[in-house]
Amino acid sequence: MRIEEPSSGPPRPSGPRDPGDAWVVTDAGERYWGRFGAAGLLAHDAARGVLLQHRVAWSHHGGTWGIPGGARHQGESATDAAIRESHEEAGVPVAALRPKFTSVLDLGLWSYTTLVADVVDPFEPVIADPESYALEWVPLDEVDALPLHPGFADAWPALRDLLAVRPTVLVDAANVVGSVPDGWWRDRAGAASTLLERLQGLSRLGLAAAELSLPGDTWFPAVVAVLEGEARATVDPAGCVEVVRADAAGDDTLVAEARRRVGDGERVLLVSSDRALGERAVAVGAEVRGVSWLRDRV
Repeated sequence: MRIEEPSSGPPRPSGPRDPGDAWVVTDAGERYWGRFGAAGLLAHDAARGVLLQHRVAWSHHGGTWGIPGGARHQGESATDAAIRESHEEAGVPVAALRPKFTSVLDLGLWSYTTLVADVVDPFEPVIADPESYALEWVPLDEVDALPLHPGFADAWPALRDLLAVRPTVLVDAANVVGSVPDGWWRDRAGAASTLLERLQGLSRLGLAAAELSLPGDTWFPAVVAVLEGEARATVDPAGCVEVVRADAAGDDTLVAEARRRVGDGERVLLVSSDRALGERAVAVGAEVRGVSWLRDRV
């Protein structure tokens, strides 16, 4: 393997070229763009399909259709790279996306990470640099009819199958905060607030796919906490954790919430060490993890 500085290539929107903007060349002569690997964004709009880029002729595999993406910068995470590149190439607004999962092609000497994200605020893409002939929302059943970038063509069938998967972590907040004898009962609302703050990190950083029995690399599940009793006075967090306040018994609310979400097609993972509650949750189609599983991750 060798690193080859580009004689030409994707121009930077501003500033000097990053060290990541270079070719990785294998002993067999195969070339991969990105000294530190590369990443791209597959944005999915439920009403319009996925956002695809018609690549200009001078680019690698020019003339094909793929997703906005490019080389990772030095020290940059793959997720940040996918979001940055999609903004630079297609004007994708970060606030319009909700990350769903990542899928990684790891060749050892080079890797490509696809960040799949749901569009939560519809937007129109804008050709923001010279790398695109066109940017279009393509319905899912029309993607295969296009001349696809070889890498995207290989990945697309598995990615498409996962677009409909919606994992949800449903948290029995009372059981979690009550699992540690740290005086939580003296301030139940405060203890619940602390838990919600920690759950924000779980939502942002995601979970390894194996933790959710799913393909891919990392998933960013919806996180829902059910509060009961005095903990219901907790102020809703400003981030992405959803709060459900139980009007009566918390267990009944958790089971009802699990049943509703499973019925809507979500893959529900209930977090509780209450055995009877767990059995009720399994009966309506949810999976169960004990409190220690969650505490190890937040």
